[in-house]
Amino acid sequence: MKAVLSKTVGGPETLVLEDVAVPTPGKGQVLIQVKACGVNFPDSLMLLDMYQFKPARPFAPGGEVAGIVSALGEGVSHVKPGDRVLASVGTGGMAEYAVAAAPSVMPIPDNMPFDEAAALMMTYGTSYYALKDRADPKPGEKLLVLGAAGGVGIAAVELGKAMGLEVIAAASTQEKVDFCLSKGADKGLVYASELDRDGQKKFADDIKAVSGGGVDIVYDGVGGNYAEPAVRALNWEGRFLVIGFPAGIPKLPLNLTLLKSCDVRGVFWGAAVARDPKAHAQNVKELFELYKAGKIRPHISNSYPLERGGEAIRELMDRKATGKVVVLI
Repeated sequence: MKAVLSKTVGGPETLVLEDVAVPTPGKGQVLIQVKACGVNFPDSLMLLDMYQFKPARPFAPGGEVAGIVSALGEGVSHVKPGDRVLASVGTGGMAEYAVAAAPSVMPIPDNMPFDEAAALMMTYGTSYYALKDRADPKPGEKLLVLGAAGGVGIAAVELGKAMGLEVIAAASTQEKVDFCLSKGADKGLVYASELDRDGQKKFADDIKAVSGGGVDIVYDGVGGNYAEPAVRALNWEGRFLVIGFPAGIPKLPLNLTLLKSCDVRGVFWGAAVARDPKAHAQNVKELFELYKAGKIRPHISNSYPLERGGEAIRELMDRKATGKVVVLI
């Protein structure tokens, strides 16, 4: 089979397309003929050895796939060869076949396209866990989403609306904000590509102005100098959700948490799935219900063939994507 491989530490340009053996599923594993692979920010970090998990090389990037069950390992009974499924694989997705642990393999609706299935779990799973399980949302509360046009961001916009929240989408360009408004955001806000101290103060004031005084929940998928002004714009007992740091790891003055009696809450979806698989299974069930009801739908901004998998990762790294980027096999 063909696979896109990382053999050396470096950017997407270091990836190579090679022929490798089709893997054999072991006990409790499922072999999937991959039809689509979702691209996510951790893929770029793994190539640079900057992620929490550092896979041994050579490895194929790609943490989530959709396709057709090809073979089963010992002890797997909830799916069968020929089933249409999605799965979280961690790595290995940018290949014609991938092995997944059985608990992560889930049947998908017959009418669900493979590209949408491959774009669902990591972004919507992360955002649903963040909002439902970490944010304690109450209908009518105000949600600010930073980096709202990206994969997890636009998922948070859609899910926030489905939960009855007032959603304010913040992004780096008016085009991205308009995209978020088309996906259901109530209001939008453009922030500068870089923030100095004066820019941070202005950003906090802009958030308060557009929200009518402040927000109850901040979904921060950006980090860097954008975090502090967002905390400054929180209402009393607000919740600040730590999602990711493409703009750098922020340093927050903790006196703000005292003055606002607010919480800073980490969101580590992958660890939460491993620690409480029953809660994850329930969340997945609810996500499929929302999908079937038309309240959420992954937006595929661009797709690439397997041999251009590196370009798909580069598009994400350069923050050019709105929604999800997918590799099609």
